[in-house]
Order: sequence, then C-alpha cells, then structure tokens
Amino acid sequence: MVDHSPVRTGRRVALVVVGLLLLAVVGGYVWQRPLLLTGTGYAAHNACALTAIAGRGDPEDDLPPNPLVPVLRTATRPDSAASSVLGVLAPQTAWSSAGFGCTLDDQRPDLPKATIVNAAGNPFTDAAAPEPTPAVGEALDHAFGADLPASDRAELGTRAVVVLEDGELVAERYAPGFGPTTPQLGWSMTKSVTDLLVGRLVQEGRVSLDDDHLRPEWDGDRRADVTVRQLLQMTSGLAWDETYALNTPITRMLYLEHDMGGYAAAQELAHDPGTYRQYSSGSTTLLCSVLAARTGLGANLPRDLLFGPLGLSSAVLEPDAAGTPVCSSYLWATPRDWAAVGQFALDDGVWNGQRLVPAGWLAESTKAVAVNGPTRDDSRGLSTAVRLLRALP
Repeated sequence: MVDHSPVRTGRRVALVVVGLLLLAVVGGYVWQRPLLLTGTGYAAHNACALTAIAGRGDPEDDLPPNPLVPVLRTATRPDSAASSVLGVLAPQTAWSSAGFGCTLDDQRPDLPKATIVNAAGNPFTDAAAPEPTPAVGEALDHAFGADLPASDRAELGTRAVVVLEDGELVAERYAPGFGPTTPQLGWSMTKSVTDLLVGRLVQEGRVSLDDDHLRPEWDGDRRADVTVRQLLQMTSGLAWDETYALNTPITRMLYLEHDMGGYAAAQELAHDPGTYRQYSSGSTTLLCSVLAARTGLGANLPRDLLFGPLGLSSAVLEPDAAGTPVCSSYLWATPRDWAAVGQFALDDGVWNGQRLVPAGWLAESTKAVAVNGPTRDDSRGLSTAVRLLRALP
C-alpha cells in the first residue's frame, strides 16, 4: 500500500525543497565565483603588498568600496596574505618575494633572485628634509586640503607631495602614517615607466617600435601584425574593457589570471591594428611579457633596465605568477623615487650625464596623434602621467 499520510508527504516535500535550495546555493556560488575571486584577490594582494612592501598595518584603508568588503576575511602572515568570503568561499593567496613584492596564485611563484638595486646616483634618496618657502608651504597646505572641511579633506586623501626645482628637493610633506621611506603604489603611472623601459631598449638597439610577430600563438592570424608601437599607443585593436568592476577583463587579468600577458594576448581583434585607440591595461602588461621574454630578464626587467641605473632602491614592480612584471599597475616606490622618475623625464632621459633613452623620446611620448576611439574617457580619471603612452615616434 502507498503511504499517503500527511506527515510522510510533508517530509518528502521538505526534502525536495531543501535539495532545490542546496542546488540553488551551489549553482549561485559557481556562477558568482569569478566575481567573488576578484574581491578576495584584491584583498589578499592589497594586504600582502602593504605589509611586505610598504610596511603598513592598515590594509583595510586601501580597499575600494564594494559590497564584498563587509564579508571579506583576510589574514596576513610573514610571507603571504590570504582572503576569502566569510572565511570559506573563493579563497585567494598572495605570496611575497624579496624584491618583487606580492603575487597572486594558488602556489608560491617560482621567481628568480631579484637584481640588487642601491641608491647610488640618486640624489634624492638621502637628501636632507628641506624647509619650504612660504609660497610653497601655502601650496602644500592646499594640496593636503587644509582649506577644506574635515570630511572633504579625508575624501581628498593626499598622502605625499614632493617638490623639485631645477633638480633639487625643495619641499615635501606627508600625511600621518606616511613618510619619505613609505613606498606608494603608482597604479597607472606604471604605464609611463613602461614607456621609459621601451625607450631604454630602443636606445640599446634591442627593440624597435615597429617590431611585430610579438607572440608565437599569433602566427597565422592578423594579431601577428600588432607592433610594439601599437601596444604602447593602445591601438593594437585587441578587444578590452577597462571598467573597474567585478569580473571585467581588467579585474579578471589582475586578480584571476596566472599569466596576465597570456590572457591579454588571447583577446580577439576587435579592430584593425593601428586604427582604434582603446585604453587597455592589458596592452601594457602584454607588452612587458614580450619584453621580458625577448631580453631574457623576466621579472628583473625593470630592475636591470631602469631601477638600477636611476638608483630607485625602493622601487618594486610586482610580477604575475608567470614572472611577467605587471607593467600596467603594480609599481611601488617612495615619493622621492617617484620624483626621481619625473626628473629623469624632465631631463629628456639623461641621468648623471648618461643618455638612457633616445633624444626627444619624452617629447614624442606626449605628442597627441589622431586615431579613432571611444568618445568617453577610458582612463577613468587615472593619473595624467599615462599621457606618456598616447603617442610615440
């Protein structure tokens, strides 16, 4: 006989409901996992880098506002930092390596020994703290929002200002918790430094702006026509979306991919190379994957070519797990070392009497060239220093 009792029927219904709920939860997690990994990846990398590079203990201050922040659980260890949602879901780990900062991956990355960089030849590293003139002091007050209400001053968030005049340090000021030896993340100012790296290689005759066939997997399709020049000018035509939201190409590259250059290289052509400008952190990191491979320098590419010659002893350009410097985003340096980069640019690539990039390289790097592209500003308000990448000779 079939048991149609209300109790047994109710139990069956309850089991079916619980099963459906479990399926919904598991399915929802699988669907949203890339989004969650973006959030936990940012948190893990941020906590690791602030500890290992900047020596700071307040990683939560550098988390961007997003709905995941309240449920993130992050733990920092001497050689790594791990983050997850509620301590269980979408775990990510960032590993620290001497000279290379932090790298996201499931396992500790196999990186080379970092080239030693000292401050020799950098006049700003140990310069005495200057006393600003009244006019410069007033300008510093304004830069730190002294004339603003406290809430607006906090929103402004100025952490450091370094002032050079005729190659001399004439003023500097730092927010509480920061100082001359606190490295700061440059984000897209790193792209401008990539321009200088390319200039170094062009000066040495190791790279030409018109080099093509940059990736072996591109052989046989139109991507083989993409040149170094086009990657620098962001006119490669490779599809990209620079929207900083969860699980977009830019955030996927930074927080989900083992090989960021390979991920950018895998994008299809959306436009003929050289005909359309699309702001793309993928293009810049892809370019550094090409340079790192061609020179054989790998993760030491910026240390050998630029940090060493300029004496940028604090500078760290973090690589991905494949050993490619993340040249779109991840250069850390003290404000004084950032100022040294600026002085190097102002001096047209001459440092301590030695020309390190071709004459006129910086002037050409900032010259606008008309090309099709989005009418909106794809830089999302990032530093104007990325204008160095808009056009090259």
